[in-house]
Amino acid sequence: MMDQIDSQILAALQADASLTAQEMGERFGLSPSQVARRRQRLETDGVIAGYSARLSPAALGLGVQAFVQVQMARHSPEGARSFASLIATLPEVAACWTLTGEADYLLRVWCADLSALNRLIQERLLAHPAVGRVQSQIVMEQGKADSGLPV
Repeated sequence: MMDQIDSQILAALQADASLTAQEMGERFGLSPSQVARRRQRLETDGVIAGYSARLSPAALGLGVQAFVQVQMARHSPEGARSFASLIATLPEVAACWTLTGEADYLLRVWCADLSALNRLIQERLLAHPAVGRVQSQIVMEQGKADSGLPV
């Protein structure tokens, strides 16, 4: 069971995973050891799945973000496994979801420019034998930055 303090710790870590137990203790009126024990329990229980750094796409030369819908030509376990293997090799694919509805997959991709996005779609995705159709939407502006989960 999580309590309000656990929720506050989770919210703080989502905003800044580099916070120390000392800093969170001061913020929440707890000792650093109490915060550290709670954090360890949240990690052990799988509530905290890991830590990462948010990188600047622009600083890395990634000027195009797009969402790419993929519709499979035919549905088979082998085709799905093969497509999943392909996706795992593509560093441009930041996230992949399977969907209900017309599209079978939704990919969030980052590319240097439109030419790189075109190559990804034409040479990698459409070249896969199980892929029937690809439709992309280029992000013009991100109105809300990626945020954490509601806690």
